[in-house]
Amino acid sequence: MYLCLHYEIKLPTPSLDVPASYADCPEVSSVPPHHVCWRTGPLTSCFLRPYDVPAACLSCGPGYKTPLDAMKGPREEIVYLPCIYRNTDIMKPDYLATVDVDPKSPTYCQVIHRLEMPNLRDELHHSGWNACSSCHGDASKSRNLLILPALISSRIYVVDVATDARAPRIHKIVEPMELMWKCGLANPHTSHCLGSGQIMVSCIGDHVGNGKGGFALLDGESFEVLGNWEDPGDATAFGYDFWYQPRHNVMISTEWGAPKALCNGFDIQHVKDGLYGTSIHVWDWTSHEKIQSLDLGAEGAVPLEVRFLHEPSAAEGYVGCALGSTVYRFFKTQKGDWATELVIKVPSKKVEGWVLPEMPSLITDILVSLDDRYLYLSNWLHGDIRQYDITDRSAPRMVGQAFMGGSIQSDGAVRVLEDPEHQPQPPPCIIKGKRIQGAPQMLQLSLDGKRLYVTTSLYSGWDKQFYPNMLKEGSVMMQLDVDTVGGGLALNKEFLVDFGKEPHGPVLAHELRYPGGDCTSDIWL
Repeated sequence: MYLCLHYEIKLPTPSLDVPASYADCPEVSSVPPHHVCWRTGPLTSCFLRPYDVPAACLSCGPGYKTPLDAMKGPREEIVYLPCIYRNTDIMKPDYLATVDVDPKSPTYCQVIHRLEMPNLRDELHHSGWNACSSCHGDASKSRNLLILPALISSRIYVVDVATDARAPRIHKIVEPMELMWKCGLANPHTSHCLGSGQIMVSCIGDHVGNGKGGFALLDGESFEVLGNWEDPGDATAFGYDFWYQPRHNVMISTEWGAPKALCNGFDIQHVKDGLYGTSIHVWDWTSHEKIQSLDLGAEGAVPLEVRFLHEPSAAEGYVGCALGSTVYRFFKTQKGDWATELVIKVPSKKVEGWVLPEMPSLITDILVSLDDRYLYLSNWLHGDIRQYDITDRSAPRMVGQAFMGGSIQSDGAVRVLEDPEHQPQPPPCIIKGKRIQGAPQMLQLSLDGKRLYVTTSLYSGWDKQFYPNMLKEGSVMMQLDVDTVGGGLALNKEFLVDFGKEPHGPVLAHELRYPGGDCTSDIWL
């Protein structure tokens, strides 16, 4: 726990004075001074002080003091998932589902609540929190509101999950015009809370569907759109995900594509036309300037999910590149700039009976365990989840794999002619008598790292194109048991949440969130 003071200044001026209120604290130890973090108001910086103040001396806010403390947190009992009807034949609003994942509960593996949105065709997608472990040192903050952007309508729903965690309710709606008029942005994607309590939301487009990567700041109390986080003129050609690491004064952001290109499906010509991204961007966390753009080229095409290591002093992380079917490691060099290296490449398979003669794996999600030991990725076309030991950060070693659907199942229309990995075509995945349509996509790991939850929907326009049966039968939520000692993945045949049996008809369930935070939404300062 670091003791922070706030100064209303533009330039950092660290003070070494200990406030009188902590003068009697008996357990103060020295740490390296002048690490910069951002607990921001518009002109506010705070500084990690050269004093390590024990947790006993301070009240605690949301989340956990460290990632390893989070691993000791309670077992998940419920999860929240956005459920999408856009691009289906069902004219019903998207909704936030609450799913019971407590094995001791009589409603285990069931949807126990559905919070319908008041609008049609929003395309709910990813979610974040109003406060997370980045606010752990602030007892005035509480993780009580889920920030739920709608990728296509450009609304941002703020959902109250504290009044009744098992039955969330809408707290506020940020309308699209606020994003467009105040920020010149649309199509919000990723949201992260900041240490100040403000909310930052990345966007992928402008008001007419062109690609535009920018960031909107929301007030953490009123949820009013305050304006752009990035400096004027620093918006990128495309946007998607982001992650910040204040001790290194850095943020990394990624690119998907232009909303008008991807909104209703994938066209390889749009890649050739330059409507999809290939770069990651490095930002100065304090000044909000874009200081580097690292082009990953064709092998890094469509870089999506970005994950720093959870240890807040780490100056490295990974980004999964969908079309390139690769994972790149990014890292800070001895010169102080940032570089990348290719560390994982899943080879394409030569096939017949598919739209192209070669099928990429299409890495669509990655995550890193809280102890920074394992990296997990989903191959949405090939249909497998892979677990890598990343103890050697530059040389990930695959230690687990599980097929859970996909486009190359042995009894399907696609025949693999040549596989560089020499793997047999997997059998169909059947759980509790249901054949899984679609393929593993969004991932969420339990805090202790022993359970990996998986959903099958990527994005409704692409689901409809690549897995049309999933729109007819609904997506699913599955679970893998994880060997955290030597590595390994095993499908839990007793766990299935079937979103094909929803009251208004089959629906597409996407990203997962635990009420107490998780390894893809919490950032430590």
